[in-house]
Amino acid sequence: MGWIFAVLVALVALLLTKPGWRWFYIAGATASRDLTALWAYIKLLRYTKRHERLNYTVADVFEGNVRAHPDKVAVVSETQRWTFRQVNEHANKVANVLQAQGYKKGDVVALLLENRAEYVATWLGLSKIGVITPLINTNLRGPSLLHSITVAHCTALIYGEDFLEAVTEVAKDLPAELTLFQFNNENNNSQTEKNIPQAKNLNALLTTASFEKPNKTQVNHHDKLVYIYTSGTTGLPKAAVISHSRYLFIAAGIHYTMGFQDEDIFYTPLPLYHTAGGIMCMGQSVLFGSTVSIRKKFSASNYFADCAKYNATIGQYIGEMARYILATKPSEYDQKHRVRLVFGNGLRPQIWPQFVQRFNIAKVGEFYGATEGNANIMNHDNTVGAIGFVSRILPKIYPISIIRADQDTGEPIRDRNGLCQLCAPNEPGVFIGKIVKGNPSREFLGYVDEKASAKKIVKDVFKHGDMAFLSGDLLVADEKGYLYFKDRTGDTFRWKGENVSTSEVEAQVSNVAGYKDTVVYGVTIPHTEGRAGMAAIYDPERELDLDVFAASLAKVLPAYARPQIIRLLTKVDLTGTFKLRKVDLQKEGYDPNAIKDSLYYQTSKGRYELLTPQVYDQVQRNEIRF
Repeated sequence: MGWIFAVLVALVALLLTKPGWRWFYIAGATASRDLTALWAYIKLLRYTKRHERLNYTVADVFEGNVRAHPDKVAVVSETQRWTFRQVNEHANKVANVLQAQGYKKGDVVALLLENRAEYVATWLGLSKIGVITPLINTNLRGPSLLHSITVAHCTALIYGEDFLEAVTEVAKDLPAELTLFQFNNENNNSQTEKNIPQAKNLNALLTTASFEKPNKTQVNHHDKLVYIYTSGTTGLPKAAVISHSRYLFIAAGIHYTMGFQDEDIFYTPLPLYHTAGGIMCMGQSVLFGSTVSIRKKFSASNYFADCAKYNATIGQYIGEMARYILATKPSEYDQKHRVRLVFGNGLRPQIWPQFVQRFNIAKVGEFYGATEGNANIMNHDNTVGAIGFVSRILPKIYPISIIRADQDTGEPIRDRNGLCQLCAPNEPGVFIGKIVKGNPSREFLGYVDEKASAKKIVKDVFKHGDMAFLSGDLLVADEKGYLYFKDRTGDTFRWKGENVSTSEVEAQVSNVAGYKDTVVYGVTIPHTEGRAGMAAIYDPERELDLDVFAASLAKVLPAYARPQIIRLLTKVDLTGTFKLRKVDLQKEGYDPNAIKDSLYYQTSKGRYELLTPQVYDQVQRNEIRF
């Protein structure tokens, strides 16, 4: 017995020195979080493996829900209320029409349509015959729209009559072999003057089509389903590949992690052409038989009124939506709703507590992930500001990491063996996800453009020959493994010898400016090192008192982080995920000779004064210094 006791003492001593007593504290503090997530992950893997074994597609799973409850409402909006049976019948009609037109497995037919029940039914129907559907951003016009259609190698485009003008603008530049199908609202199948001469009337074709299941096409679990485009904040949109298996993994992943119930009613005002609205939320209807209420356009003042109207139990947000909602005037619907949980990404920690308190939200499910990536994480335990976590006690279960990297280029900083280095707790670095081919949770399907895909892969990560998805985002993990967003690589700049995070400055500037749209970026000023901060603030009515603004900003930001130049925007250009287009603003700089908006610079006394052409010239000659 003595030697057993000695061994136990030695073992305890070893554990207390390596990994150390702190490890036990962290393990105890995070065990509940990690075990809850582990159980959700096990359920997810069982779900995905079962569907892989059965070779199920998204349409197969949806048809199971149609058989289970055909008359349950699947999609509801201001003007529509469609049951699972109706969605499926419309999907079959679309499949039969396109099949009769000669479209087959592997063909690519783009969809440009507003949020409506037919949106889901259309790509579902196309998937039944193996056709891949690029989901086009409805905000695109001109060159961006043309690029999105051509980069995906489309053979046809289905567009709604609301986008007739946009399609007409690019019609002459579209490939000659591309066929146009116009869908008219409210099943209007008449040939009106409002159409493109060569376009086919989809409504008329649907009227005579069968609503029975189309002729059998062998569509497989790992086949491509849709293309979803990046938001375009850093250039032209790129088409990311979403397979059937990937769709199932994304929708089921958030379902199990956040504890969604099949009886939940979801509300999303997000566009259905993006992953958040189209997969994470609409996937709850398609895969799990829940009811999803949608809206054509997001309205901050109507958000909780809609939730009450549709009896929603779960609401969705993205980007700056929460800030817009918080900025609305108090309403009777602020707490007169059944919403128990809101989920999304982009709820800034600076407004998180105010948001949940005002609207009486019991739980926030913040997630992080790129459409094309495999490094997806979720915060399921209500930790304010966290976008997810990496387990400190079970790190191998879900292989995601933060590695040391150049904060401007995102290029990994390697050790003497040529391998990447893990960041220490509270050390910012680039977020990565290990790539394992054939595993839906670890696969990287990338973009249609293979060159663009190659740029997102880093090789020789922790051993020679392994690979990981490079997110391009700077994250930081605290001691317990909670992850916090810092910035995008290239968006952090140095000023006065300090690193400045644009996302952190944006949050503070927006708060001080009364929750106005704000984007912050670095600009070059002659005769200075680094880049100076510049903030573009949407203020068309000139409500901002710059003296009060400067004084308030000084209380929340250090001197080096305060914007040196202010641009008051009279119009704003947002992406489909409610983000300002930073690249264009940064390129325009701060030359008052080229910019019509009012520009201001911060004087040595901390006040903001008008940046005139004369002042601009003085700055260029180093007569005004920063």
